[in-house]
Amino acid sequence: MGSCCDNDCAVDALRDRQRSTLIKVLWINAFMFIAIAAAAFYGKSIALLSDSLDNLGDALTYGLSLFAVSQGTTTKARIALFKGGFIFLAACFVVAQIIYRFINPALPSYEVMSIFSLAGLVANGVCLFLLWRHRNEDINMSSVFECSRNDIASNLSVILAAIGVWVFNSGLPDIIIATLLAALLLNSSARVIKGALSELSESGKSLNQTGANDVPPG
Repeated sequence: MGSCCDNDCAVDALRDRQRSTLIKVLWINAFMFIAIAAAAFYGKSIALLSDSLDNLGDALTYGLSLFAVSQGTTTKARIALFKGGFIFLAACFVVAQIIYRFINPALPSYEVMSIFSLAGLVANGVCLFLLWRHRNEDINMSSVFECSRNDIASNLSVILAAIGVWVFNSGLPDIIIATLLAALLLNSSARVIKGALSELSESGKSLNQTGANDVPPG
C-alpha cells in the first residue's frame, strides 16, 4: 500500500512541476509573440516574423501540453503529432512570406530586428532554462523542449540577419535567414512527428499484446 501511494504521489508531484513550468513559459511566449509580431510588421522583417511565429506556436503547444500532462502516453503522442503539424504550417506561412517579399522587395529595419531578436533571445533563454529538467520526461515535454530550443536558434539567426541588413543595406540577408528558419521549422516538424508516430506505434503494439494476453485459451 505504501509503495503504491508513494508512486502515485511521485507521479502527481511530477505533473504539478510540469504544469507549473508550462504555465510560466506559456505566458512568456504569448507576450513575446504579440511584441515581436508587431515589430516584424513595423520593421518589414520576414525573419523576425518567422521568429514571432515560433513564439505563437510555442504558446499554443504549451497550452496543449498543459492538457496532456495528466493524459496517457497515447494522448500525449497524438498532441505531439498535432504540434508537429502546426510547426509545419508555420513553416509554410514563412515560405509564402518569402515568396511575397521576392515579388515586393523592402528594406527591413535592422534596428527593430536587433532589439526585438535580443529581447526574444533573453525570453527564450529563460524558457529553455525552465524546461531543461523536463526534456527527457516524456514525449509531451520533450516536444515542448524541442520547440524552445528552436527559438534560441531563431533569435540568433535574426540577429545575424540584422547585421547583414545593416552591412549590405539590403533586404536579402533577411530573406536568406527567413529561408533557413523555414527549413529549421520543417526539420523540427519532421522530428516531432516522427517521435509521435513512434510513440503511437509502440502504444498500439502494447495494446495488441495486452489484448492477446487477455484472450482465454480456446
